[in-house]
Amino acid sequence: MTSPRERLAVQQAELLKALLAGGDAPAGFDADRLRIEANVLRNKQSRLAAYLRPDLAEALGDRFAALFREYASSHPKTDAIRARTYADAFGAWLVERGEVPKPPGRLASWLRPRRV
Repeated sequence: MTSPRERLAVQQAELLKALLAGGDAPAGFDADRLRIEANVLRNKQSRLAAYLRPDLAEALGDRFAALFREYASSHPKTDAIRARTYADAFGAWLVERGEVPKPPGRLASWLRPRRV
């Protein structure tokens, strides 16, 4: 038997998965509304990443939003990772995929893993 607190934690995890990681809508939630809210959250994250990493936004131009959406769908942000670290991880992902060149020397410091 699970406690009400444990059941609530499971329900919250299901909701976060639906909003941030493309999971199914939990019982009692409207799937269309959750999809809309997930898009709003992802757009907000994209704007913040562009603000924190204007170099990436400039290098990618119109492709920035679509690539960020792809990244965010497969790498959902958690509360354990700071926004700047998340934006830097997006940049590293772009370099790995060959979407942007690796910056030279000291400018590449953001590619080094950080503690979260």
